Amino acid sequence: MKAVFISYGQSLDRTIMELFDKLEIRGFSRWAETIGRGSISGEPHYGTHAWPTKNSTILSVMEDEKATILLEKLRALNAQAEELGMSAFVWNVENKL
Repeated sequence: MKAVFISYGQSLDRTIMELFDKLEIRGFSRWAETIGRGSISGEPHYGTHAWPTKNSTILSVMEDEKATILLEKLRALNAQAEELGMSAFVWNVENKL
């Protein structure tokens, strides 16, 4: 099992949810408004007057194979819209209740 953590510009909400539906990834927790900035070159997403955009963040635990496919799709999506900002991280999950 893998835990996938994704942070992305809010304008991608519908696209990300459609991707989860298409891949039949049912379980997730989503934070609708998160703030941050990319570690290398991304513009800040602070929800302020100067930096008005915000992020959404999702954490989902899934089978290894689905995580691999999801990351491939996210890479392709990010390549099409790098200016919107996206980061994804994967952790091994030892136990799931």
